[in-house]
Amino acid sequence: MNIVSLIDHAILHPTADDSELTKGCELAAQLEVATVCVKPYMVARAVQLLHGSPVGVGTVIGFPHGGNATIVKSAEAERACLDGAEELDMVVNVGRVLAEDWEYVQADIAAVQIIARSHKALLKVIFETDYLQDSHIVKLCNICSELQIDFVKTSTGFGFTKRESGDYNYTGATIEHIQLMLDNVDGSVQVKASGGIRTYEYAKQLSDMGVTRLGTSASQAIADGGVGEGY
Repeated sequence: MNIVSLIDHAILHPTADDSELTKGCELAAQLEVATVCVKPYMVARAVQLLHGSPVGVGTVIGFPHGGNATIVKSAEAERACLDGAEELDMVVNVGRVLAEDWEYVQADIAAVQIIARSHKALLKVIFETDYLQDSHIVKLCNICSELQIDFVKTSTGFGFTKRESGDYNYTGATIEHIQLMLDNVDGSVQVKASGGIRTYEYAKQLSDMGVTRLGTSASQAIADGGVGEGY
């Protein structure tokens, strides 16, 4: 398995500008990753930059906190697809998940899925597992399996929040959460790991478990078989 071919190369940092988009797309084309995952306003330009390459273009919906109203997520998804996005990574409404308002959560996901399917785009649903209990993750896997979402995904890579200890920290994709997701999706639903994937060894371990996409900005380091910085 070519690990690099599983990567969605992330160009999502708040400070990432158009020059970094150009460099990121050039790197993605050189490495032949699966896609670039860019900020919504970057989609049309990324499509231009990657024209003629095998690399797809994806973007994020309701990113990074998932708190947008469903109608806003739907509009964002529609705009992204019209701009040329082939894949959409949507953040669940984490507050509604923690409240266990599963009817709302399912309707929120389904609304964006309708847009994605109308444009033949893949939909990945981001759980932001750092915030959740195992029971929430299992229920989200059940919902996504019922809807036959294309991918469930661990994290945004940007879930740094103040903890009870007073510091700001973040974990991202863990082996335990990945296994829980793999064990609780049905049918054609695949698993994407994202957040804190910075080494070839960890990327390969996740792939060997059954993960079929990897979200990271450390693509070059992974391609080189080393350790990199990134999200």
